[in-house]
Amino acid sequence: MKTAKKFFKIIGIIISILVIVLLAYLIYLYASYHRIEDNLPLEVESRVEQADAKLTTGKEYSALTYNIGFGAYTPDFSFFMDGGKSSWAKSKDSVLETVQGAGDLVTSYDPDFALIEEVDLDSTRSYHVNEYSILKDCMPDYDCVFAQNYDSAFLFYPFTQPHGSSKSGLALFSRYPVTDSLRRSFPVSTSFSKFFDLDRCYSISRVPVDNGKELVIFELHMSAYGNSDEIREGQIRMLTADMKKEYDAGNYVLCGGDFNHDLKAAEDDSAERESWAYPFPRAELPDHFSFCIDQLSDEERASLWDSARNADMEYIPGETYTVTLDGFIVSDNIECTKYENINTGYSYSDHDPVYVQFKLQ
Repeated sequence: MKTAKKFFKIIGIIISILVIVLLAYLIYLYASYHRIEDNLPLEVESRVEQADAKLTTGKEYSALTYNIGFGAYTPDFSFFMDGGKSSWAKSKDSVLETVQGAGDLVTSYDPDFALIEEVDLDSTRSYHVNEYSILKDCMPDYDCVFAQNYDSAFLFYPFTQPHGSSKSGLALFSRYPVTDSLRRSFPVSTSFSKFFDLDRCYSISRVPVDNGKELVIFELHMSAYGNSDEIREGQIRMLTADMKKEYDAGNYVLCGGDFNHDLKAAEDDSAERESWAYPFPRAELPDHFSFCIDQLSDEERASLWDSARNADMEYIPGETYTVTLDGFIVSDNIECTKYENINTGYSYSDHDPVYVQFKLQ
């Protein structure tokens, strides 16, 4: 009896310690959670040689958007939040090689504007590599702006490889002077899922045009994990209101990034898809706006390479679920002249880049 009592006492003490540790961690998690402020002015790093250069109507320009997946997603990588295995990239060397490869890929297309998402500054998952610095070295002659998406507390999950803390965001590179940039905070979940989807934002950056107007570039990364109908609708409503305001002011609007919606699918499309791959509700776009992908013929659109793969498993062609999540919205005073989803076989990320050429009318 004494031995049994002693045993259960020890078990009780261990359970009590575990409960106290868990409660302390939950208190830490909630106490340290914060959202980056809305309407935050962003610092523009000016590196364009011709500081007075301006865009002009009738000339062809190009833009590329690319979610680089914090440098972790080699083709054999799977991510725990998608049902895969890993929480961190394979190694620091892998992160360095992957981000460098993504940067070299971007520069090979020589875009006038590069919109890069999921760029880590200092994160456990990417071995604290400053990925923004690598990309800036790849594009030394571009003005650049960084909008931090989130600065998260240490996430002690999964237990075998805790995801840790993350500082990450959106990077814009421009061959033309950016005169001003602003960070807007998307509405996000207020439930416990906010610790997994983290903060979300978009940036609004201004590039002068020689007719007195501005090209206003919206770069975004919308919510991915467990986002409700209310959150999705709130994010779209906020974004479209800001875009409409710029168009009504007479400006040109280019909006690109990771929409985390199936951009190929129509709302009434009954095709089988992953539960998170919602069709983008085109009816919510304001008048005078459209997706560049919708300006293609049905045949061209259907034949486009999918810009993203599911990361629940390694990439196996013909077996891994793929979908187009990335793209561009333009106002009707911009003419899209070329549109391409670039096929690298997801060499450097679970996403591949999307490239567009356009003219200001």
